[in-house]
Amino acid sequence: MIRLRRPATAAALTLTAVAAAVLGLAGPASAHVTVNPKEATQGSYGRFAFRVPNESDTASTTKVEVNLPENAPVGSVSTMPVPGWTVAVEKRKVDPPIDVHGSQLTEAVAKLTWTAAPNGGVKPGEFQEFPVSMGPLPQVDRMVFKVLQTYSDGNVSRWIEEPTPGAEEPENPAPVLTLTAASASASPAASAPAAAAADDDDDDADTGAATALGVAGLVAGLAGLILGGLAFLRTRREPAAKS
Repeated sequence: MIRLRRPATAAALTLTAVAAAVLGLAGPASAHVTVNPKEATQGSYGRFAFRVPNESDTASTTKVEVNLPENAPVGSVSTMPVPGWTVAVEKRKVDPPIDVHGSQLTEAVAKLTWTAAPNGGVKPGEFQEFPVSMGPLPQVDRMVFKVLQTYSDGNVSRWIEEPTPGAEEPENPAPVLTLTAASASASPAASAPAAAAADDDDDDADTGAATALGVAGLVAGLAGLILGGLAFLRTRREPAAKS
């Protein structure tokens, strides 16, 4: 009986692949700061949350700094209170001004800094969301928010690397909000229900008028019929004229 042997190189490659798979499964998944939702429409307003997971096993996240992109200023930025945290807002001058509903704004929010209360923060194994309302969103393809995450032991995670479409994700990616152009058919579509409602109102009015005319005609017909019947009965009761 002839026994075939697998080449040593093939066996080595198999063992290497298995080891890589095992090590890959055993390693912790990388978590980083993100903005949610990740997509929005240019010119719109939206509520977004910066989601900050804690990657440390021993320290808490005590400060989160979110830098808004200089090339995409936003006219209106407001924050929602987060229990156990305070927020500081820094602004900067913008030129040209931002047009918001006819008003020319010469300042825009440049940075948001959340600071945890003493003995507070995002503990190991937890995450925290920091909600923000923004708009109108700029006419750009995307907004890149560079974030600094400070821990209670003094370490700082710098989520500032701008991802490149089609390339591998960088080690410390910055949160990215993708912006899409407003659909050209959005306005007609939005006005379609109003137009349909107006058409329905017109149809209802026409139907009501036709119904009213039909009822009036029916009443007139019945009245004529009754009067005709009374006249016929009166004629039968009157004596015939003498010749």
